[in-house]
Amino acid sequence: MSKQIIFTEIKKDYAIVTIKRDPVNSMNLDLWEQLDAAVKALEDNNKVRAVIFRSGLERPIFTAGNDILELYAPKSSKERYTRFWKLQNQFLANLYNSRLTTVAAISGACPAGGTCLSLVCDYRIATPDMSMGLNEVALGITVPEYWMKLLVKVVGQTHAEKIILFAQMVDAKKAVEINLVDQIVDSRDNLLPAAEAVLKQLLKTPDTGRVICKNILRQELASEWGDDERLEAESAMGWGMLSLPKTVKSLEGVIARLSKPKL
Repeated sequence: MSKQIIFTEIKKDYAIVTIKRDPVNSMNLDLWEQLDAAVKALEDNNKVRAVIFRSGLERPIFTAGNDILELYAPKSSKERYTRFWKLQNQFLANLYNSRLTTVAAISGACPAGGTCLSLVCDYRIATPDMSMGLNEVALGITVPEYWMKLLVKVVGQTHAEKIILFAQMVDAKKAVEINLVDQIVDSRDNLLPAAEAVLKQLLKTPDTGRVICKNILRQELASEWGDDERLEAESAMGWGMLSLPKTVKSLEGVIARLSKPKL
């Protein structure tokens, strides 16, 4: 059996989903599978109206993004990568248009996949030491198409291009200025209480109208994003890129840097 990574606590009409995969919440296939199962269970529970996503790590990291070993061709396979790619993107597309009201409680670093998980949420609240960005090009790989489209919808074309093309990680001050996050709290200790307070305000209105409006605003992008045939083709193209010798070499360098002991 796989180790439990995702922990769900239901509190009356909302849930808290905690991500805890030491050391940095890197998002491997197992994590995405557990996250998908947790959210589907909440969506099937009519008593649950909302969910907060947070990190359970002691260190200041929400999630470090996709596990590099899922992208490193010599340690994976085309079949595994296809499953990994389709699952995570269908999960993200579904969460983007979920009936649940969603809040990302972001503590510290939140690159790449962590940023996309946060972007699909309805509200983002973070600590002062937060940093976010779709910084995949720094690893020599591309940012997924619909991750880019979503970032453009949230912060606009100009800000999105700078973040994506130059692998920028946005700090707390700028994140609020460009609407990448909605609110900064003063400390990590106050992050969850503040997220719960925000959620209670958001849930003061009835669900029906909000869910219908959310679907109207997001259904088109979500449907295109999660399309199975499109993702099948995208994963094939992605695997081709990851299998290139120059990509493998680039990722080997990243793995080597990450493997060095911290002084």
